[in-house]
Amino acid sequence: MKVILQENIETLGQIGDLVKVAPGYARNFLLPKGFAIEATVKNAKAMEHAKRQLAYKKNKTLEAAKQLAAKLEALNVTLSHQSGEEGKLFGSVTTMEIAAFLKEHDLEIDRKKMTLAEPIKQLGDYTVPVKIHPEVTAKLKVQVIAA
Repeated sequence: MKVILQENIETLGQIGDLVKVAPGYARNFLLPKGFAIEATVKNAKAMEHAKRQLAYKKNKTLEAAKQLAAKLEALNVTLSHQSGEEGKLFGSVTTMEIAAFLKEHDLEIDRKKMTLAEPIKQLGDYTVPVKIHPEVTAKLKVQVIAA
């Protein structure tokens, strides 16, 4: 029996794949659990349509992420902090402060998308990677100056 998979099944294939399985396996397991639908012409066309829509949405979000990445890379974040001798900060610069600076400049970026290996504790220039999309990572320039 031929079925179209609705879920990723490790032993069979990915979503949207047309696979041939034993009739009992399809009738007793795949179809009742909603893991697959019967492979008819109507269901195949519906699945192709759903795939096209999903691909279109994915491309649209990818383009939006690339535009946002370009904006972020063009922006220079300058934060001023009190510092002691040799440029050592009292406290540290965290992703919360960077996210607050971006919010002031009309860019809504979640602080959890920014990855700092460790908090910034020295004056100077830094590059902070921001993961906007699974395929798009922007490099944000952060400059920490003395107050």
